[in-house]
Amino acid sequence: MNAYNDTHSKLIGYILWIFGFTGSHRFYYGKPVSGTIYFFTLGLLGIGWLIDLFLIPGLDDKADMRYTAGRYDYTLAWILLTFLGFFGIHRMFLGKWISGIIYLLTGGIFGLGYLYDFWTLNEQVSELNSSY
Repeated sequence: MNAYNDTHSKLIGYILWIFGFTGSHRFYYGKPVSGTIYFFTLGLLGIGWLIDLFLIPGLDDKADMRYTAGRYDYTLAWILLTFLGFFGIHRMFLGKWISGIIYLLTGGIFGLGYLYDFWTLNEQVSELNSSY
């Protein structure tokens, strides 16, 4: 696989793994169902979280194959969502200004839009990258 298809970062994956009991690394790699399960079970009571330490390279490779590289950087979009999602900054970065402003005025549509974006951000970025 060439560097052009490197859509996700192993380093960011491991940093998110530190907080993996919240499912953050699983959301990042496009696994929203298991991310949600990890969130509600504290990383499957820590066992799944520990196992994922060894699974991250495979999760990263699968994400690199699944998503389209291009104009928009997945890692930057995820950092913006994680830390500024309630303010809609990640949506503005993706050129979705109207929904970004709505998020800014409503706290990410009262948190529900923020959760929605955790489930769908990889697909949103991939779709935008495919259109260029």
